[in-house]
Amino acid sequence: MSVTVLKPGLLSSVQDGGRREYAALGVGRAGAIDGPAWRLANALVGNSGDEAALEFTLMGPTLRFAQPAVIAMTGASTDAHADQHALPGWTCCLLPAGSVLRLGGMRQGCRGYLAVRGGFTSPVVLGSRSTDLHARMGAFGGRALQEGDVLTIGEHEPWPSQRSIDMPRALRWSIDPRPWFDAMPRPLALLRGHHYDQLDAASQRQLFEATFTISKDSNRTASRLDSHRLALREPLELISEATLPGTMQLPPSGQPIVLQAEAPVTGGYPRIGQLAAVDLPRLAQRRPGDAVCFRETSLDESLQRLAQRQERLQRLLLRIAQRLESA
Repeated sequence: MSVTVLKPGLLSSVQDGGRREYAALGVGRAGAIDGPAWRLANALVGNSGDEAALEFTLMGPTLRFAQPAVIAMTGASTDAHADQHALPGWTCCLLPAGSVLRLGGMRQGCRGYLAVRGGFTSPVVLGSRSTDLHARMGAFGGRALQEGDVLTIGEHEPWPSQRSIDMPRALRWSIDPRPWFDAMPRPLALLRGHHYDQLDAASQRQLFEATFTISKDSNRTASRLDSHRLALREPLELISEATLPGTMQLPPSGQPIVLQAEAPVTGGYPRIGQLAAVDLPRLAQRRPGDAVCFRETSLDESLQRLAQRQERLQRLLLRIAQRLESA
């Protein structure tokens, strides 16, 4: 089964759960920047959960499906049409052979996901199909989609009535996106970093009291924060230290950056904070110009919130599987 890219959209790439356990070799994780949205998209098409999907930014791609397909769209709210039929997000949709799926601009949020039953089968590199755009690793030589690219879909059990579908349609039920897509600019939880005490007093206050904006220079490597410049008490000479998604660094410009899915495994800038893992998807969905502010949290609170989210997600994944069995 094949899917042809007619228009690539903006920064569209193949992503799965990322490359784990290779940081010691200098290889970052990459993978879906909004993990829950990616998992739920896979669940809605009946995948096992780890299949590769498409991630796109601000504007989705236009794709032609050569064979009948089962798809789902999650993440940011996106205008979606297949052969003039509007398709909703956060549910399972069925496409007949030859369908042209057009994913337009996003009304809210920054990143969307398109899953297909069977998953996209790009080459596996170090245990993952994810595209690392910064390291040039993964599908299509580690680049974003381009016009004319052909994606393949993995083997899978067909939907019971999939081959008899003559027009695009969606199932009559969907999941509520609100617990998984936060459209409100509520504060994000941030722990003090190793070098927080090296900030001057004014910068320490600003970090947790000021409102920043997402810079247009943000990408899958890091979200850059504008509007306020932070400063150290005095210059620091540092060697590179371990970093991971969520690490907040302070470059010489004074504009904080929060590392994202394609975070390098080491960095030499002061580490002034660490974003709680549970809030990483919320930051990933903030688009350039959006406001962002932080509240101080503790490790215990962060771990508790993450565990609670994982429990809710597992319950929902089970419920989706049950609904699909009876569809």
